[in-house]
Amino acid sequence: MATGAVAADSQPYDIIVIGGGINGAGVARDAAGRGARVLLLERGDLAQGTSSASTKLIHGGLRYLEHYEFSLVREALAEREVLWRIAPHIIWPLRFVLPHRAGLRPRWLLRLGLFLYDHIGARKKMSATKSVKLRDHPAGGPLKPDYTAGFEYSDGWVDDARLVILNARDAALHGAIVCTRTQVSKIESCAEGWAVTARDAQGVVHSYKGLAIVNAAGPSVVDLLGRAGKASQRKVRLVRGSHIVVKRLFTHDYAYFFQLPDGRIFFAIPYERDFTLIGTTDQDHDGTPFDAAASDEEIAYLCEGANQYFTSAISPRDVIWTYSGVRPLLDDGSDRPEAATRGYEIDCTASASGHQMLSIFGGKITSYRKVAQEAVDRLVPHLAALSGQPWTGGAALPGGDFPMDGAGQLKAGLQDRYPFLGASEVDRIAKAYGTDAQSWLAQAETRADLGQDFGHGLTSAEVDYLVRYEWAETAGDILWRRSKLGLHFNPAQTSALADYLEHR
Repeated sequence: MATGAVAADSQPYDIIVIGGGINGAGVARDAAGRGARVLLLERGDLAQGTSSASTKLIHGGLRYLEHYEFSLVREALAEREVLWRIAPHIIWPLRFVLPHRAGLRPRWLLRLGLFLYDHIGARKKMSATKSVKLRDHPAGGPLKPDYTAGFEYSDGWVDDARLVILNARDAALHGAIVCTRTQVSKIESCAEGWAVTARDAQGVVHSYKGLAIVNAAGPSVVDLLGRAGKASQRKVRLVRGSHIVVKRLFTHDYAYFFQLPDGRIFFAIPYERDFTLIGTTDQDHDGTPFDAAASDEEIAYLCEGANQYFTSAISPRDVIWTYSGVRPLLDDGSDRPEAATRGYEIDCTASASGHQMLSIFGGKITSYRKVAQEAVDRLVPHLAALSGQPWTGGAALPGGDFPMDGAGQLKAGLQDRYPFLGASEVDRIAKAYGTDAQSWLAQAETRADLGQDFGHGLTSAEVDYLVRYEWAETAGDILWRRSKLGLHFNPAQTSALADYLEHR
């Protein structure tokens, strides 16, 4: 089809979801699983924006208790174990150490907050909080000797981008159509409900019709409403969160929750075996959501914060990689960006023919499944195709159909079946694909059976799988969202991968 031509889908979709971040992918999965005919449109790659730029935590948000966000924290805490259960390959418990720091929050306040954290969120399998003497604790070794006491508590780790990918995959397995690199330019009311015009990466203009629309555009939610000729009744505050990655600062498996004198907090987390992830900042963002990048000031701020705790000092010269995401927070009038609510709202508007358009404002990755469920519930009265029965909390995401505590057994099985893989390779593959790993490892008896080796265990068998089943198109898609192998690849290896993708 010639560039600029219009491709039309003659049959209206029940729901057109706009936005391929975590909320959009979650809505598509939920709705498709309830029987709706779903189309998901994403302007770039799945999880290319905010949803791959989080701190990688499934958590209640301990610091939100200070802002009296008890219902938000309770909901998020309850979701931790739900998400762990449905995706135990990409989500697992992580123990955090919170050192007490003289002159900041008193010890009794930290203890009270953690008591609430343990008891208001239906915790069942995650371990409880305990007090620790840092001189006797593995996490105390890398810290300055001033820190002698603290607390150890539980939260969850998540591969955020893969959480988006797997929700989109499950949506597709339930019949949804997922279109990446397809940018919506216009939304209009029509007799069937809504007409959506979008342009793909080749310049082809497509026209779609839907009975309902879910606006899950994240930081662009208000802009998308404008394209539909609707004024937003809510204000969104764009807050940039930046992170830095440095060489590993500690060898144990604990993460840290640190306080700073300005009242903010940040995390230091074991990352991709060889690194430490440090973040996040909270800065009001004035540019477009797509140009978010860590400023020199943010990088220096995170380095300085780490240096207040660790004996091994770091500087901006030690930063290997940075990433930033723009969070679309509900503007509640808070004077500081870190105090703005992480809650969410779902607003409804209607076309001239009475068809629904739902817009999702705010939210956090931990609550995505509940957000999606609420959005689809609100469409049930308007769409005959939709079942009213929620289902996503009890159904595993692709590759997650094994017990919550079964990761060790899964890895042992992969190592036994594919003995030519190294232990670190098995660990990466199991954590990315779970039981779906055998879909591309297949009947391989040797490493050579997996095809071209691009380095660090990435082979053409895995790349082909990602292109066919996970919408990967570029080296960046594979190295930074389907995996984090970009931290390990050198320019020559990246170039070889890009060349393979271009000519496969």
